[in-house]
Amino acid sequence: MPAISQRRLLVTSALPYANGHIHLGHLVEYIQTDIFVRFQKLRGHRAIYLCADDTHGTAIMIRARAEGRREQDLIAAMREAHLADFSGFQIAFDHYGSTDSEANRALCGEFWRALRARGLVVSRAVQQLFDPQAGVFLADRFVKGTCPKCRAVDQYGDSCEQCGASYSPADLVDPVSTLSGAVPEIRSAEHLFVTIEALHGFLADWTRSSGALDPRIANYLAGHFLGEPLRDWDVSRPAPYFGFEIPDAPGHYWYVWFDAPIGYVAATAEWCATHGGSLDEWWGRGQAAPTAEIHHFIGKDIVYFHTLFWPAMLEAANRALPAKVRVHGFLTVNGQKMSKSRGTFILARTYLDHLDPGMLRYYYAAKLSGGIDDIDLNLEEFTAKVNADLVGKVANLASRTARWLETTGLSARYPDDGGLFAAAAADAETIAEAYEACDFARAMRHVMQAADRANAYVDAEQPWKLAKAGAEAADRLQDVASVAVNLFRQLAVYLAPVLPRLAEQAGTLVGGPIRSWDEATRPLAGLPVARFEPLIRRVEATQVEAVLAASRQAEAPSTESIRSSPGASPMDPTTQPATDPAAPLEAEPLAAECTIDDFTKIDLRVARILAAEEVPEARKLLKLTVSLGGDVRRTVFAGIKGFHDPEKLVGRLVVVVANLAPRQMKFGLSEGMVVAASGAGAEGVFLLSPDAGALPGMRLH
Repeated sequence: MPAISQRRLLVTSALPYANGHIHLGHLVEYIQTDIFVRFQKLRGHRAIYLCADDTHGTAIMIRARAEGRREQDLIAAMREAHLADFSGFQIAFDHYGSTDSEANRALCGEFWRALRARGLVVSRAVQQLFDPQAGVFLADRFVKGTCPKCRAVDQYGDSCEQCGASYSPADLVDPVSTLSGAVPEIRSAEHLFVTIEALHGFLADWTRSSGALDPRIANYLAGHFLGEPLRDWDVSRPAPYFGFEIPDAPGHYWYVWFDAPIGYVAATAEWCATHGGSLDEWWGRGQAAPTAEIHHFIGKDIVYFHTLFWPAMLEAANRALPAKVRVHGFLTVNGQKMSKSRGTFILARTYLDHLDPGMLRYYYAAKLSGGIDDIDLNLEEFTAKVNADLVGKVANLASRTARWLETTGLSARYPDDGGLFAAAAADAETIAEAYEACDFARAMRHVMQAADRANAYVDAEQPWKLAKAGAEAADRLQDVASVAVNLFRQLAVYLAPVLPRLAEQAGTLVGGPIRSWDEATRPLAGLPVARFEPLIRRVEATQVEAVLAASRQAEAPSTESIRSSPGASPMDPTTQPATDPAAPLEAEPLAAECTIDDFTKIDLRVARILAAEEVPEARKLLKLTVSLGGDVRRTVFAGIKGFHDPEKLVGRLVVVVANLAPRQMKFGLSEGMVVAASGAGAEGVFLLSPDAGALPGMRLH
């Protein structure tokens, strides 16, 4: 195979907002991007995957106020949660930053000075919506109403999801504050604008001729925006606002959509500080040809910002423009919009509690064609496809044959396989072209066709019969198994960008770590084969139902806003029963009255379960190792056996009595107590959990 010249690629996903947890809709983009980057690295290119938390704005400020903590503490907790979810789905960033960083503040200043120097910044009074109950000016996403252009109802204050129109919140018909439900008042405030109409000609040319955009996106921009003068872009917000104060406009802050995309550049600067090189090597201009390709992966709901406003900012600041802006559609579940009531608004963590992340990575890959069409997660199809393809075709190829090579290893020379390995190797460039185009669905079809041919070979050769034939068929058995294991490893190479864990398992089985795409074109011979370990287990309907049940019960924080007013309970009173049952209190009456001094003797702390295991000789006990923050660990024996699966407890936040005198039990020393509820009216022991955002070590007051 001819050598492939090395490319340099800087790849980003849209920055997740630090006001909510990652859900399966978000993961479409991050999995898609991760697959693309892993493929590029497997091809030998220098590709770096950069991302960051998007941390500024009114939403963060309001939530922090409601929870009684600093914005920085809130975004630190959400960063930890986001990274845990991404890691769980094997999404590997080369650097993950934050828009609330000094690097981003400095680069915002650089972009701002460039815009000022080009005369692209103007100031004028703006009629802005103000929530009289919450006492704040309302950010775009805290207002909903009817679109002023297409009249679609229930649209946010910055853009319409139905027609794609961009507007200001004051333009909405019948606006309502999502913070308090109040009808907003119109108040005047000074704002700063970027006049991107001055770059209209550049944008019209770039969107059409650069090759960065899908032609459908270019046509959309031409029809909806570039056919008329471009609106000035409001890039400031008055105090109070959580963000960076504008240096030459005290009391004004850069709007979150100004500093968020600059976060891509800041993340690169931070990566360079750690790994060497200069920012200009990735984002510089002026060379005859760019030294790096910049690839942005985004959802179709933020096309305007990434294909008009962001390129205008880059052009004004003399920074490199993206080589590709890759746009994907939305996710539906079972053909409908994700729904909490149906259990289909599924958080990443809920999925990880029950199912293998590789299964979702593969299912998404099999759906993603590189276009902007929505994709549907049909849960019945998900179960059937994963079981048929990954278990029935790929994993079974190794599970049916590898055991016969544990003592002999692979045949000394690769046997005659009727051209099977060569046929799949000939597809290497076709599959690579599909990956390059982000047409992962086409790549998966080619891989599964090769898997079908490999399984047909095993079915025809029937190695299980050769094994029964004894010594006279031993050489043939070794050859057949060697072919099958080679074909399995070849599939693992092709699937490595999608299923990195499977690639690791294949390397452990035979041949060592998979490091290069070219390994799919070279069969192995004369190597030892390790003891076979199970690769991928079948998806059971009960697992899927458990995900849905857990999602129906979960109260996931909104990724857009906090709907309750500051200090109000987030619980919806309409969902509560009119009268709670009396049985629990009757079965265990209230204890004798105590003083506040008595109560304060008990030190209740938030803790995270690090490990959980059964105590075989105990009927009711589980042994828990909990973290109280930092290096403080405690061992607790809890009487919850039979009510909680130990594996599913790991990572969960609980409440513990942290100052309880240690108690020596025959199973070991118990250094605390986990707080739980039980009693009449319900069968079970129910662990108490703090709200999302609580951290180990926090005291309950």
